[in-house]
Amino acid sequence: MTPVNPPPLDRTSPPQRTDAWRQPAAGLSEGVRVRVLRAVYGDRRAAAELLPRLTDRQLTGTDPLPTEPAELAPALLHEHRAEIRALPDDTRLLLLLAAADQYPVSTDAFLRAVVAARLDTRCLDAAEAAGIAHAGAGGVAFRDPWTRIAAYETGTPADRRDVHRLLARVLRGEGETPSRSWHRGAGALGPSGRLAAELSAAAGTAAGTGRLSVARTLAERAAALCPDPAEQDRLTARAAAHAWRSGDGDRARRLASTATDDALSGVLALRAGNATEAFDALLIGVGAAAPTSSDRGAPPLAAPASVAPRAVTPSTPRTATPAASHSVTPADPHTVAPADPRTFTPADPRTAAPAAPRTAAPADPRTLTPAAPRTAAPAAPRTAAPADPRTLTPADPRTLTPADPRTLTPADPRAVTPAIPSARTSVTPSTITPPTPATHLLARATEAAIYTGDLRRLREAARVAGRLGVVAPGTLGGLVAAFDGRYADARDLLKSAAGRCGPGGDPTVLIHAAIAALLLGDHTRAVTATVRAAASARARGTPVTVPQAMEFRAYADFWTGRPRAGEAAATDALWQAHATGQDNGACHLQAALAMFAALTGDADVCRERAATARSYALARGLGLPAALAQWALAFLDLSSGRFAAAAARLRALAGFGPGHGHRAIRHLATPHYVEAAVRTGDTRVARVAHADYERWAGTVLSPDDLALSARCRALLAPGEEAVDHYRAALDLHSRGTRDFERARTELLFGSALRRLRRRSEARDRLHSALEAFDSFGAPHCATRARAELRALGTPAAPARTAPDSPTATLTAQQLLVARMAADGATNREIAARLALSPRTIDHHLRGVFTRLGIRSRIELVRLLAESGEPESG
Repeated sequence: MTPVNPPPLDRTSPPQRTDAWRQPAAGLSEGVRVRVLRAVYGDRRAAAELLPRLTDRQLTGTDPLPTEPAELAPALLHEHRAEIRALPDDTRLLLLLAAADQYPVSTDAFLRAVVAARLDTRCLDAAEAAGIAHAGAGGVAFRDPWTRIAAYETGTPADRRDVHRLLARVLRGEGETPSRSWHRGAGALGPSGRLAAELSAAAGTAAGTGRLSVARTLAERAAALCPDPAEQDRLTARAAAHAWRSGDGDRARRLASTATDDALSGVLALRAGNATEAFDALLIGVGAAAPTSSDRGAPPLAAPASVAPRAVTPSTPRTATPAASHSVTPADPHTVAPADPRTFTPADPRTAAPAAPRTAAPADPRTLTPAAPRTAAPAAPRTAAPADPRTLTPADPRTLTPADPRTLTPADPRAVTPAIPSARTSVTPSTITPPTPATHLLARATEAAIYTGDLRRLREAARVAGRLGVVAPGTLGGLVAAFDGRYADARDLLKSAAGRCGPGGDPTVLIHAAIAALLLGDHTRAVTATVRAAASARARGTPVTVPQAMEFRAYADFWTGRPRAGEAAATDALWQAHATGQDNGACHLQAALAMFAALTGDADVCRERAATARSYALARGLGLPAALAQWALAFLDLSSGRFAAAAARLRALAGFGPGHGHRAIRHLATPHYVEAAVRTGDTRVARVAHADYERWAGTVLSPDDLALSARCRALLAPGEEAVDHYRAALDLHSRGTRDFERARTELLFGSALRRLRRRSEARDRLHSALEAFDSFGAPHCATRARAELRALGTPAAPARTAPDSPTATLTAQQLLVARMAADGATNREIAARLALSPRTIDHHLRGVFTRLGIRSRIELVRLLAESGEPESG
């Protein structure tokens, strides 16, 4: 039997203050530090005990952290168990019953069990007197999570089984089937196929209602009780998928390491490993999961790494293994679970999952197991379920979404388009076919190619899709068309994908819509899609998707000149990425934060974050964050007047191959490259770079892209000829959303007018640009505008000296540091929270004190309180 002790609580558990762990934790990466504290429920004593026990690979984040309490802090548990053993027997029994009722599945049956067993709750007085627990209106409240764990582990195996059976007996209410099944499984003496089937069905029910942590626990227990090795492997993969989607990355990786599923491993590698290896594994999975002519239109894979247990043909056993783990939520990864047919109301008889037959008799394992095809016999009791196991999912294809929203696959069939050639034939709804498990794996492979920057491999994915008849996501077809120079086709495919950003949609579909919108230059739609994706993910209980949405929101926030909002959102998403084990996503967010630091003039922070991102990205083959970090450094050079350095960095964005640069990032940075190249006199290269950008802008017809193209023409034009191009650029900017680039165009135009001795108009343009830069918090660009005004002999507009709030003089990064310092955090704690060095935090605080005219943290607390600044959270 495997232990049934509770897994780590969420990050809301109150930490215990101690300095014991600070020194050993000082050398840890931010990701490992966050995950260590989360694993031990925020208890720093437990963290101090755990760190010396970790291997070198765990300390670097290569291997997952331990997940069982006995592996995390055995000494602390021993201490707590000794306290509980000193209590009377009746008190210990009540504490054991309460602990079993609370975690890992909260069943709220303690009081009913007490009444059924006629126990005396006055025995809890001894526990309250000892400060271990106290009775409340809803049951027993333990002093802390470790005390609850100790209360459970102090009981004998027989006593544990007895309390679980007692709790199972009293759980008879409607909707309590998963809870009852859990206690029945926890009270089992040994392997049982019947109980494994019951737990498997209960896991599906829990996943269908968005309780992914519960679904993981049930599936993992089902695997432990299952006597069939093949079915055990499938259930383990299912548990791994639920763990990943619920944000428990370490447990997901541990479970996945014991399951034989390349596709599942590919999904995990995509977010926390080598993206090149992820692409290969996922593309292999596409071939294994490709539908045959008899199962076209089969429901999609609910989780990227595998195929639904009933969505795989007998000829593809390896894809059936992970199936359940990812297919439990086709339409809504949190509201539909194929294991619970009661949640389906399909209109198509082929997909009609029986509402009662499979759940009315929990005692019959045949009706409870979301089995692989070999168990889905077309017998009468299960005839309501189609003979084809792959059809036991919702019938409406518009509701099918991948079970793993964190992996960016367009789960909604409306978000996918035919793999190849003509985009114009794929944008109409009549030509969009329902997604299949292979479609979702193909989408993950597409994401892997995007993250690595090896866009040539997209052609390989497209060829596989064409050969197997798999419907490909619009992003795949659009990027392949763009890579091949078929810009009209690319535009149509991307517009089709970007249009699917309506409210209440699936997070994955919304993220894909944001990516497409960014490529089209539609930043307003990109922000809308990412905000809705994050909100939808939170509502559906899949926190792993939130940081992924914020990765792509950062681009839009940068372009539209919202550094404070963008930096705050990216910083919070960085913590979430670390906590959920998405190290690749965290790297991307580090690069985005470097970009914001370049915009706000925080040179030290920009260089530190860019170095962190590039170091990790180059080791994992992540070309996208590596290129974005390089772009941040180039923008810092450009805004500071170091044009030669900026040109060299921008020229290298796509020059080092996959894993180092990225063609898409270089394309986005082309206007900056043209500016830097012109300033260094390299107009020939600048004209070549602009030609392709102008062709794309003329095809997409985005006002912002057209405006930037006109600005490039102005930079390349001689004398008076440039004026008309600048005017055209500003006219186009007025219809776009890139307010920051509009201000930069005004700065360049004002500088050109000054050289042409058009002093009056130059002064107006430069003042307008200066005002915009001050509002954006971009001091480097504001300094250049003031220098141009001084060259005109005009007094430069002073920086705002009387803002509505004293904190308005701070940069976004300084404001974050100031809030945390005012909350009492030390420099080291702030550094850990923001993934910066203590030296950098010290530099920021000195800047805060200087700008605010204060000398101590006490004054900082008072000033922030008076200005009404919110707490750091």
